[in-house]
Amino acid sequence: MLNIVLVEPEIPQNTGNIIRSCAATGTTLHLVRPLGFSFDDKHLKRSGLDYHDLANIKFYDSFDEVVKNNPEGKFFFSTTKVNQSHSDVKFVENSFIVFGKETKGLPKEIIENNLETCIRIPMIDDERARSLNLSNSVAIVLYEALRQLKYPNMK
Repeated sequence: MLNIVLVEPEIPQNTGNIIRSCAATGTTLHLVRPLGFSFDDKHLKRSGLDYHDLANIKFYDSFDEVVKNNPEGKFFFSTTKVNQSHSDVKFVENSFIVFGKETKGLPKEIIENNLETCIRIPMIDDERARSLNLSNSVAIVLYEALRQLKYPNMK
């Protein structure tokens, strides 16, 4: 139904929290290497608790591999570098919502090549408010997409 893509995530606790969100919503998580941690990391497991068994997680060696293996997907790219809000786009079944690494976000070329489907979460207009935590950002955008789709297969 929905897909979250993390491009080179660095912090195991964030990825663990995202695993939990994906498991609880029936969302597939796509992880693009290199990861900034071992998938056996204790912090990852602690954050994801016992949700790893419920989660559908796929691994890739590049973002291009994600696109190649999912040609039917509609991709959205979360970044602080555009004005289009995450609530101004229409998410559809098989949407892929892509997030970059915690310290740098998405690579510049991915943003530049996909400007029409880049989205941001609105924040105050103050340069000190640079971005939100990755796992919080995933939850905000994921639940907006689920809301638009009327929470499929959820009670």
